Amino acid sequence: MKKMILVAVAIMTMTSSFASTENDKAGRFMEYFMNARNVEDYDMTFDTRRLAAKLDLTAEQMDAVEVIQNQFTNEMLSAANSHGFQRRAQVRQAVSNDINKMKMILNNKQFDSYMSLLITTLRNRHL
Repeated sequence: MKKMILVAVAIMTMTSSFASTENDKAGRFMEYFMNARNVEDYDMTFDTRRLAAKLDLTAEQMDAVEVIQNQFTNEMLSAANSHGFQRRAQVRQAVSNDINKMKMILNNKQFDSYMSLLITTLRNRHL
């Protein structure tokens, strides 16, 4: 009887410690995404000429990409000043708008290259 009680206590102790570590992980995960990041992380400005060379853009495409990029940067900086889930929603909206506009301007090969660059940039900045 004594052994059964000790086993029950040990199981309950292990279960509660496991649950607390899972809660800690979830808390750290939410804290990671909800904490204010530097505004610099949301600054998406870059050298348009380098992008044009990488994507082999025409002059017309380069002008359109420059306008789209300025709009994207403004939307991302606006998202940087928001908090919590609103920030996340604004970042998703800005990225979605940028992708839709770029898809209209670029051909398939250029768009694939642009998407890989955009995804890499967003991952590196933890956005």
